Amino acid sequence: MHKFKILKTEKGEFRVQFVYNAEIMVWSENYASKASAKNCVESLKKNAPAAPVVDLTKEETGSGYRFEIDEAKNGETFVRFRAANGEIMVRSETYKSKSSAKNCIESIQKRVAEAAVEDVE
Repeated sequence: MHKFKILKTEKGEFRVQFVYNAEIMVWSENYASKASAKNCVESLKKNAPAAPVVDLTKEETGSGYRFEIDEAKNGETFVRFRAANGEIMVRSETYKSKSSAKNCIESIQKRVAEAAVEDVE
């Protein structure tokens, strides 16, 4: 089952995770308030399903809300989702294959809009 988790950090900040069963697919930066974390979730639910995919490893470019596939320092690929203002909203772990990164995006696009939100204090 796919769902969002809003977690409170040791410093009292809040982080968003999108998870499938026990696997964390993507996570956000830390936000000062729970309201900001909830805004992140709502923005993902609204904008991720139809967002284009930009493959930076092929020197593609994009603007607006978008998924990006990029290469990590270790040569593996990872996914991030950018807001229209260019800010990174969430990112994934690194994957050995680009197809795994694409599967991550596809899964998010198909399931994010209907995903439940769990507050974990």
